[in-house]
Order: sequence, then structure tokens, then C-alpha cells
Amino acid sequence: MKTLTVFTPTYNRAYCLNKCYESLINQSNQDFKWLIIDDGSTDDTESLVNSWIQENKIDIQYHYQNNLGMHGGHNAAYRLVETPLNVCIDSDDAMGEEAVQKILDTWQIIKGDDKYAGIVGLDADPSGKIIGTKMPEDLRETTLYELYNKHKVQGDKKLVYRTEVVKKYPAYPIFEGERFVPLGYLYQLIDQDYKLYPINEVLCDVEYMPDGSSLNILKQYRRHPNGFAFSRKSRMALAENFKDKFKNAIHYVSSSIFTKNGNFLNESPKKLTTIAAIPFGVALNLYIRYKTKGEF
Repeated sequence: MKTLTVFTPTYNRAYCLNKCYESLINQSNQDFKWLIIDDGSTDDTESLVNSWIQENKIDIQYHYQNNLGMHGGHNAAYRLVETPLNVCIDSDDAMGEEAVQKILDTWQIIKGDDKYAGIVGLDADPSGKIIGTKMPEDLRETTLYELYNKHKVQGDKKLVYRTEVVKKYPAYPIFEGERFVPLGYLYQLIDQDYKLYPINEVLCDVEYMPDGSSLNILKQYRRHPNGFAFSRKSRMALAENFKDKFKNAIHYVSSSIFTKNGNFLNESPKKLTTIAAIPFGVALNLYIRYKTKGEF
């Protein structure tokens, strides 16, 4: 069995998926499987992947499912992964140079220590510039929450999780008519029980595409309000300070207005905070409607 699964949820990305493929066949260490979760693509993704399977340069597993969104792709990956480690490389991104070797070298350091859920490394842009900031050099354990809120690290980071850990937690919920639940929901749950081992090594080369979720967040808020409301409730419940609770309460109120959920206050895990956030949530909702007018 391989040690690492690189999984890639993809939807109509045949035009750019080759970048990820090329980065994987160029890895010096081939102790990995590439799991492609085709989330209902209508382009030629399947035939493209089949051509790569025929090339037999790397171990590829292809899984097709009806369109469920990014989180649905992660659900499928966590259900299918059988290797000890897994990492998500998005369909418009590439595996960093020698990233597999860096992951497996680090795995030898933490293997057998059950306090670690996995590894957190760096993302870089196509020019090689680090996304955000590096992590403290002397840091040997952290949660994702601590990384950003205590150590003040900035920018997206790449997570490599132990498969037996992620399989312990519930799948992302699927809401009818919606295709997005923030992935941070799972990461926050894992934070409650485990630490991450940080490495200042680039594991992923990131390019934010015009059709990617990172550049369309206000539209996402409006298109997937149930998914965001679900996430905000979890974040409120687990937030470690009032500022985080209040910020998430504001977003929860805004999302609840979009879903027309008259019972949102009773469903909130922090009712007083939510009451205080109502005026700000209304304002945010109006702002999102204004910025996305003409799109809906």
C-alpha cells in the first residue's frame, strides 16, 4: 500500500488539470496514489484521466459522482482513502517541488505520536512566493486555530492529515440545492482533539482562478446560505474568544436571513451573542445583496 493519497476534487477543470498531473509525475518519490474525485463534470475530464491511467506513470484512482460541491468531493475522498496520510491538491493547483518527499520525511518524525492529526505546510504562488507568512521556526506543535490567532501566521496553508483521524469525524452535510459548506468545519473539530506538526516547506503551488471559490466569496455567501449558516454555528460554539463568536454570529444572522429561517435564534449555540449581532448581520446581508445584484 502507498503511504500518501493526493486527492483532487474537480468539476469541469479538464482545461487546467494537467498542471496538477505534471507536478505529480515529476515527484521524485512516487509513494502516493492520486485520487481524482470527478464531481459531475460535463467536459472531457473522464477521457483525459483515462489517457493518464493508460500512460501508467503514476498510480491513479478515478471516482465519478453527481455534483455535490467541494465538500461533497472531500466526503468522497475521506470515504475512499485507504493510505495512512492524505492531502488535497485542488484541480487548479500543483504539488510543490519534492513535496511528497518532504511530507514522508516529516511523517517519519511524527509517526506513532497520537497527539498529531498530521502536518501543516506552506502554499506558494506560481512565482514561488510564499502565500502569507511562514510559521515560527521553533514551533513543534499547533492547532490550525492557534496558528492564525496565537502565532499570527497569515495566508492559506496546506494540511496533510492522518486518514484514521479524519475518518473519526462526521461528513460535511449536504444541503439540497447548495454546493458548498466551508471546509474549515472539519478542521476546527480536529483542532479540539489533536495538534499539527508545522513545517516551513512549500507543499502546494496555488493559483487562484477566476472561477475558483476564493475569488467569489460574496457570491458563495448568497448561493449557499445553509452551508455557511451551519459552519457559523459550529464556529460560534467552538470559538475561543468573544471577537470570534461575535464575528461568526454576524455571518450567521446574515445567512439565516437568506434562508428565511425564522427559528435562527433558537438554533444558535450563543443566543445572547446572536441577539447583539442582529443589526450587524442585517447590514452584512444588505451589503452582500448590493454587491451581488444582477447575479441572482
